[in-house]
Amino acid sequence: MSLHDYELVVGLEIHCQLATRSKLFTDCPFDTGGEPNTRVDPFTLGWPGTLPVPNAEAVRLATRLALALDCELQAHSRFARKHYFYPDLPHGYQITQADAPYAKGGAIPFAPGKALPLERIHMESDAGKTTHGVREGVSGVDYNRAGAPLVEIVSLPALRSAKDAAEVLRSLRQLVRWLGVSEGDMEKGSLRCDANVSLRPRGVEALGTRCEIKNLNSFKFLEAAIGAEARRQADLLDRGEAVVQSTMAYEVDADRTWVMRSKEDAADYLYFPEPDLPPLRLEAAWLDAQREALPELPGPRRDRYLAAGLSDYDAEQLTADRATGDYFDAVCEAGAGAKAACNWIIGELAAAMKAEKLEMVACPVTPAQLAEIIALVEADTINGRAAKQVFEAVFAGEGAPREIVERKGLGQVSDRAALEAVVAEILAAHPDQLAALRGGKAKLRGFFVGQVMKQTRGRANPQVVQALLDAAIAER
Repeated sequence: MSLHDYELVVGLEIHCQLATRSKLFTDCPFDTGGEPNTRVDPFTLGWPGTLPVPNAEAVRLATRLALALDCELQAHSRFARKHYFYPDLPHGYQITQADAPYAKGGAIPFAPGKALPLERIHMESDAGKTTHGVREGVSGVDYNRAGAPLVEIVSLPALRSAKDAAEVLRSLRQLVRWLGVSEGDMEKGSLRCDANVSLRPRGVEALGTRCEIKNLNSFKFLEAAIGAEARRQADLLDRGEAVVQSTMAYEVDADRTWVMRSKEDAADYLYFPEPDLPPLRLEAAWLDAQREALPELPGPRRDRYLAAGLSDYDAEQLTADRATGDYFDAVCEAGAGAKAACNWIIGELAAAMKAEKLEMVACPVTPAQLAEIIALVEADTINGRAAKQVFEAVFAGEGAPREIVERKGLGQVSDRAALEAVVAEILAAHPDQLAALRGGKAKLRGFFVGQVMKQTRGRANPQVVQALLDAAIAER
């Protein structure tokens, strides 16, 4: 048999760090920057007598995500202690939600008509970070991250390709940023993914033995790691060997997975209810308020843009992040047409913002100013070339579009008589080129248009110039 004779089955466990200023059960400031062990307090370090106090903002952000994913929010949930012993876990246990999570069900939409069903989302506190090789034979532990607020999104084993798994993670990162729930920075670890991978012979319903690949922090590595693990399992099965449930690591350079340890079961963690925390209660009225406060989500907004006549590509670009879509909507509300607004935003504006390394929230061109530039073009007050000059000046903070047009003399010349004289002069100065154009050398049309634009300093109306050229070519 070969890999093609097996069906790949993938489930994801995604850890998302919530964008709060403090940790999940203490008001200790939380960030992963700074010197190691400078964002700690007695509770973070597990000192005796310290007690957990839930972070209300973390609960709000976690609820916001669950509502956006259409989960079933639980009126009552509870926290538990998950026991394991590792240097970066100062309490000797992790506070998490085991059998009573705050959200069940739901799905992550990741492509038109596709969604990954979820088993649950639960809240938990993060561990610290162990760094090996601080110096020869020495490892270091940084507790700055210990106690950071996480949600773990646990899917059903419903994916059938590594590519779809990467698309799910990409879609979720877009969503958490859209909602302001998390930075979603995979390089910094605020979004991390574990993949549960198994194979079964095609046509067989029973699931195969799964292995979990830990701590995948990029879309590329997630897709590659799943592929490598599928190959490993197929080789084992082809040799008649059993796949042993294990925790795996992915080695990028060798493009292979290897066994870190045998996989623990829930019983190994000795879960029991957290004695220092009462059940978490989510009141119906509070949930209604959180649901009402949700912004328009990427999927519905994309559908709205498609209904407005934009292409799939346009809609994808405008929903890449919420700020870009909000800016586009504001430009349209200021009077610009959807297609013209889109072209400017994903064209000139995106290029200028990238060159200056600016985020959309810091855009120096207001939506009203961009709408005004578009209106000036559509009214034939300025042509496309002048519009770019006006845009650059507005971007540089030189004033309002109409003021710039007047101050720099960029108004379009559409007077037919005035342009007729310019065209006649240029045609007379280039008789050989004119003869060749009349003889069928169509590329020379661009030459004449360029000469007219040069003489009028880019102010000539291209449509009028084209009409005058047509008339001149027809003359014999």
